[in-house]
Amino acid sequence: MNYAILLSGGTGTRIRSDIPKQYLRLGPHMMVTLSLKALLDCDDIDLVFVVCDRSWRDAIEYDAKAASLDIKRIEGFADPGMNRQGSILNGMKKIFNCCGDGTDADTVLVHDAARPFVSVSLLKACYSALPGHDGVMPVLPMKDTVYMSEDGVSVSSLLDRKKIFAGQAPELFLLKKYYDANTALSFDDIQKINGASEPAILSGMDIAMIPGDEANFKVTTDADLARLQ
Repeated sequence: MNYAILLSGGTGTRIRSDIPKQYLRLGPHMMVTLSLKALLDCDDIDLVFVVCDRSWRDAIEYDAKAASLDIKRIEGFADPGMNRQGSILNGMKKIFNCCGDGTDADTVLVHDAARPFVSVSLLKACYSALPGHDGVMPVLPMKDTVYMSEDGVSVSSLLDRKKIFAGQAPELFLLKKYYDANTALSFDDIQKINGASEPAILSGMDIAMIPGDEANFKVTTDADLARLQ
């Protein structure tokens, strides 16, 4: 089975809004609905789990129905964690609670509700690249010169930008291996994780890189919101 976790539990503190950014409307529908549509339009994904605050679950289902999405494939909801990685772990626990232990071939794809322009072609590219690996991550090359600073004040060294990549969601993993990689971390370690692939890499999982998509940007700031106009 190929599961997907859609992360929609963030509070969006870097955007001036009375509600979390993922529930702002882009046209007739919420941002989260656009991300959800891509997951449900991808025939590689069997079931979707949404991580969100309980107060938004009815609104998500209502807006998904209004967008004519197949909400029968939304298998369940999970509570947000203390941070993004905690939310991913809660989502995986919900998968096991709802669907059992599964097999070693089961996968989990992690995506952000705040990346509303993910394409079905990028999702399918993740699945196409998975055989022979433990996971897949879309990446973008660095365009600017990249520097290292030990103190945040002066330049310590120059990094080779040909070897530096910016990771994107969605990220795809073999479910059991990825779950074990996360549960091997302490609670404090989980709070320090920023990217979904970090626990996988720390545990020695083989994560393949594929070309990302510039259009698949994450809405994080008011400037990002302005790009949507």
